[in-house]
Amino acid sequence: MPATNGLRFWPATDVGKVRDHNEDSFLVDKKLNLFVVADGMGGHAAGEVASSLASRTVRDALAKERDTLLEFEKGHGGVTRKDVLRLFEASVQQACSVVHALGLKDETKRGMGTTLDALLIVGNRGFIGHVGDARVYLHRQGSVHQLTEDHSLINELLKRGRLSREQIERVQYKNAVTRAVGVYESVDVDVFDFDVLPGDQFLLCSDGLHGYLEEGELPRILGDVAEDRLTEHLVQLANERGGKDNITVIVVRVPGDESGVDRFAREVNLKLEILHRMPLFRFLTYQELVQVLNITDVVNYEAGDNVVEEGDDGDQMFIVLTGRVRVHSGDTVITRLGPGQHFGEMALVDKAPRSASVSGDESSQLLLIRRREFFDLVRKDHDLAVKLLWSFLGVLAQRLRTTSRQLGDTKEELASELARHMPGARISGVATSAPPPPPTEQKAKSNRPPETELPKVIVEDLGPDGPDGAQ
Repeated sequence: MPATNGLRFWPATDVGKVRDHNEDSFLVDKKLNLFVVADGMGGHAAGEVASSLASRTVRDALAKERDTLLEFEKGHGGVTRKDVLRLFEASVQQACSVVHALGLKDETKRGMGTTLDALLIVGNRGFIGHVGDARVYLHRQGSVHQLTEDHSLINELLKRGRLSREQIERVQYKNAVTRAVGVYESVDVDVFDFDVLPGDQFLLCSDGLHGYLEEGELPRILGDVAEDRLTEHLVQLANERGGKDNITVIVVRVPGDESGVDRFAREVNLKLEILHRMPLFRFLTYQELVQVLNITDVVNYEAGDNVVEEGDDGDQMFIVLTGRVRVHSGDTVITRLGPGQHFGEMALVDKAPRSASVSGDESSQLLLIRRREFFDLVRKDHDLAVKLLWSFLGVLAQRLRTTSRQLGDTKEELASELARHMPGARISGVATSAPPPPPTEQKAKSNRPPETELPKVIVEDLGPDGPDGAQ
């Protein structure tokens, strides 16, 4: 059984049932824990050259930085995950430049290019570099998550609402990609990282496979088919369903038993689960949730510890993972918050002073997001920004509706109380009922000649900013 530093892997590639040659390539480097799938394009076998050359170039560039990767894995030398991401992106850019230069040099290969998906595992951290429409899937605890987003014409039309999934088969250029390595001198590369847990299983594949997968069937296939037969089964499935393209697959398995997950794995799962349940992040894909998770920190507080102080400037939003905190103004407790609830979200968008204090009600673990990292994230990813800001508006609108309802209830209570002492008074648009005049006044009024009764006019001081001076 193939293995690299405890990782197990099973690669396979097949020409398919229609093409006369295979332009796909795969690469596995056991020392780097690097896995690459590339789907080439171009005439005169240029696609095969592009995919193979790009894969090797990425590998060679990362191999030169093996010491840096080792320092990151051991936590030495101050190497951060962002440093590894920059190295990864630079390696794909180098591959793009090399493939493009060869295309300019050899007219028979001019315009050649390739998609490329690379998975690098360093310790308990995974890194993905992605260009084109090959895919990386994560199979974790019975669920399958697509970690990459296709850079394809089909996907762009779907995202813009110009196409439904039922109309895909009628599109003329179904295989057209919007990004490729080597067609131009540089390319926009999607790079991101995530926690790798014991028992995780990854599937890297070209569109020759995922183009034939039906929605929702991967969890069953990855869960039921034996690992050592999985790649063979997937290639056979693609051929049985048409095999119109080359088919390339790599299955990677992280050692460990999911049923015996350690403390680190439980913490990662808890954070992802709580983020997923929050209205603020409800529209995000699994990959986008992972990106949000990457900008968070976990902070521990004991009972009585101050988390935020009323009146202080703040740039952090907090999410309760475990335990409970109390929101208070002075000694007056406003509310208590438990797991999955959050506070301080306005600090992500403005610098207003905190409107209340928050303290630990018991031993608690909080997830923290800073404004700067939040802005960096939304600046880099337009689609993610739209989803987050739309959800943010929804959360604020719901809070405004709740506040308005509470104010309305309070006004009604005040009006009822005031009516007992000041009949006919009016509080912020809520008029109290005046009691009927005493019988003697009614009799005196009946003896007067009829008059034209003027309408009652209630004059209310609205102030410069509307009722109650609200702004």
